[in-house]
Amino acid sequence: MIFICQSKINRDIIYLILQELQDDKKSLYSCLTVNKTWSEIVIPILWKNPWKYLRKGNETLLLNIIILHLSNESRNKLSKYFNINSYQKPLFNYINFCKYLNLGGIERLLISKSLININEIFKIFINENMKFTHLYIPHKFNYYFMDLISGVEKGFSKLEFLSCNTNINDDTLIGLVEICKSIKELELYVEPCNNNDEIIKLIDSPKKLINIRFLTKPYSSNDELFCGILENSFIKHANHLQYFKITKQPTTKILSSFINLKSLELYDNSRPMSWNCLENLSLPYLQILKATGIPIKVLTSLIDHTNGHLIEIKIDHISHNEISNKKIIQTIYKKCPNLEYLKLLFINNNILELRELLINCNHLIGLYIIFEDVWDVNVMIDYNIIFKILSDNSSISLFKLKFYYHREPELKSFEFFFDNWKIRIPMRPILLQTIQYHVLYGSEHFDLIEKYKKNGIVKKYENALSENTFQDFEW
Repeated sequence: MIFICQSKINRDIIYLILQELQDDKKSLYSCLTVNKTWSEIVIPILWKNPWKYLRKGNETLLLNIIILHLSNESRNKLSKYFNINSYQKPLFNYINFCKYLNLGGIERLLISKSLININEIFKIFINENMKFTHLYIPHKFNYYFMDLISGVEKGFSKLEFLSCNTNINDDTLIGLVEICKSIKELELYVEPCNNNDEIIKLIDSPKKLINIRFLTKPYSSNDELFCGILENSFIKHANHLQYFKITKQPTTKILSSFINLKSLELYDNSRPMSWNCLENLSLPYLQILKATGIPIKVLTSLIDHTNGHLIEIKIDHISHNEISNKKIIQTIYKKCPNLEYLKLLFINNNILELRELLINCNHLIGLYIIFEDVWDVNVMIDYNIIFKILSDNSSISLFKLKFYYHREPELKSFEFFFDNWKIRIPMRPILLQTIQYHVLYGSEHFDLIEKYKKNGIVKKYENALSENTFQDFEW
């Protein structure tokens, strides 16, 4: 009995550890080969959302595994067209582990496979044995949704997340309104035209939405009246809403209703707008602010009206002058004492403000500096000053650094930085990433950093040719 309990405890601990790796596909794959117990734990984690790992070129591999779950008759018909053994049975019932139903992912797998009846594949996923938490409806979904879920509605009774477009047909909308009363997260893509006005019912159906993503197509003209109606319908959930993302300037003053918001993501994917709705906006509990293409003046005002709870700020893809840059840096270090992660442009003449930021925001863990020469290639960066400020004023908590520049620092500047860091913070090796679209230097820079890795000053170093290679606060 003692052995059984100990075994159960060990399995539970392994499960909790592997759950933390659920976004690290490479590590999870390596864990599959440890032993049977680890494999039995990893497989459900990987198959909880298999669409997450779907990439161009690996569609056939996933489809072959799915086909193995078809009836013997169906597999026999397909075996001569696909690289499968018609008598082979899967080691696990992988489909039963799936909690994310991505109908667009299924369509994508079958788009060039006319031999397969898509309804057969739908039936593998949509049946009385399934319990979904996430549902994705693709644009122009041409199947009768009500027929697909008829008799198996209980499989959607614990649904937490829905992603769909505003031009879904009435049949699909009726079905969604019925099964989405329990959802807490809604991702809504607004189409430029042919929208379904009854989509409001889908927003009203859930008892409590805590996460809304209100998304529009880049550079498309949107129906402002329709967008305004949708925005006003979100007010029902204002007291509960904790996360809101919007990719166009709001038509209404809806943001002022979200008084309990903890995370706000703003993305201007159309023509540049004023975003005056952010001026004097008070979000006292805001913890995370991500802004792309949003004017600096209104972002400065927004940060100034927070109550010191911000722990993460990401501001990028917006041109602004030296005065505006200085003001937002000062506002951040005056209003955000608990800040842990920051991505921001530092204009050359304001680089001394970095010292004040490091002193006042002494809980920083990760700092992502965009240097001015990314915007203006004629600007010369004095890396010795910047690296001295970093090494002299960084707190013990700061060890994740990301530098985005056009012209790389000289070797002696890196040496100066690493040597000073070793003296100042000897027990905190750096996680370092650099981003440069055109790598101008040779292997000597990499060799130098490799030397400091061996000395324990740098724990990990990566150079990327694009800022999109990694998540902003991924090291």
